[in-house]
Amino acid sequence: MTIVGASAVKIDPAEQVVYTSEPRGHFTGRALCIVSPKNAAQVCQVLACCHELGVAIVPQGGNTGLVGGQTPDMSGKQIVLSLLRLSEIRDIDPVSNTMTLEAGVTLAQAQQTAQSVDRYFPLSLASEGSCTIGGNLATNAGGVHVLSYGVARDLVLGLEVALADGQLLSTIGKLRKDNSGYDLTRLFVGSEGTLGVITAATLKLFPRPQAQTVAFVGLDSPAQALKLLIFLRDALGFGLHAFELIPRFGLELVMRHIPNMRDPLTSIYAWYALIEISSDRKEEISAHVAQLLSQAAADHYIQDATLAASTTQARALWSLRENLSEAQKREGGSVKHDISVAVEDMPAFIDEMNALIKEKFPYARPVPFGHMGDGNLHYNISQPIDADRASFLTHAQDINEIVHALVHKYKGSISAEHGIGRLKRDLLKRVKDPVALDLMQKLKATLDPKGILNPGALL
Repeated sequence: MTIVGASAVKIDPAEQVVYTSEPRGHFTGRALCIVSPKNAAQVCQVLACCHELGVAIVPQGGNTGLVGGQTPDMSGKQIVLSLLRLSEIRDIDPVSNTMTLEAGVTLAQAQQTAQSVDRYFPLSLASEGSCTIGGNLATNAGGVHVLSYGVARDLVLGLEVALADGQLLSTIGKLRKDNSGYDLTRLFVGSEGTLGVITAATLKLFPRPQAQTVAFVGLDSPAQALKLLIFLRDALGFGLHAFELIPRFGLELVMRHIPNMRDPLTSIYAWYALIEISSDRKEEISAHVAQLLSQAAADHYIQDATLAASTTQARALWSLRENLSEAQKREGGSVKHDISVAVEDMPAFIDEMNALIKEKFPYARPVPFGHMGDGNLHYNISQPIDADRASFLTHAQDINEIVHALVHKYKGSISAEHGIGRLKRDLLKRVKDPVALDLMQKLKATLDPKGILNPGALL
């Protein structure tokens, strides 16, 4: 309490609840206390104290993670280090196209900060109103614009990181070129708080798109979706910002459970693609996109399409995709997977995976959707109609084995954008290259010799 003040320490379990359980309730723990430092200096002091005493620290941002990486265990001996008070906008520079933000700034605030100087920060997630920059970087978040801008790691120029012993490492800066040694910045991105605690970051900005439109396309199969993706990628290049794949059943769930959602097309199709196209030129792009979609229809790459005529319509189309997870939650129990395969393999993977689930669990209902443009698929399986939720979820481990075995067959990844956390820690040991895993453990031992940083997560 001497370091951060009594008001910044929560000991009462009733006050800790929002910090000790993750959003889906799959991971719930107990904390010795919740500590909320207000700046990097206090973070370092807390870490130095915990390092000396051998007390474990669980760093936490907006607590939106889905794999338990931000949740303490049940021992009641770990401290949750909340970074929400580190919310300063340290610098924004439209000339160098950078901004430096503290870890507790939310993603939505980061986007707004970029907009304030007529710039664009492309990282975009459904939880952007509450997830934080520190958490985004610690998990190497992906989102819907990876196709054009890359993952969180690709958007970072420098970091400020509090190390386990209380030292403060800084690679903060606006340099685009720096070959002066190891790339320490990217070492900490995706490390899930196991190597250090990110307290601030210098991030890349981009020219704000001058024109943008959204299309919703009806398709007969993922194979047809792939043909459309290739066609649009070749025609639009960097202008193709997002390409999201949605099955008919997923769309039905959204319309069933989310108020004011409707089918954008007059006919029913087996699959859909939500496509966002942007341009750095001010001229209207809708006519150009409409022409491309007409050509795609003539070439049998699509069945039908509608183009948003306004920002409001574009937002409504995006709502169909963004509400998919919530709609599936309201439908009942589901087993979820955040995986990736090569883009060219996605249609074959979906077809083979659907066949395997139908064979092993004939009444379960797959909901494969996600970022087809970068190969990231959320392969979720909803419970059978009228099934008992708890009974269905007893099969989760068997379903996971089937899904991950096929991911391995396709040389994919068991974690595309959510991280490893506690959920996939043991699975990582089975699928990760042994040499890579050994090197990760050696890095952990070097930077955190007492093992106080997020023990039980990732490794």
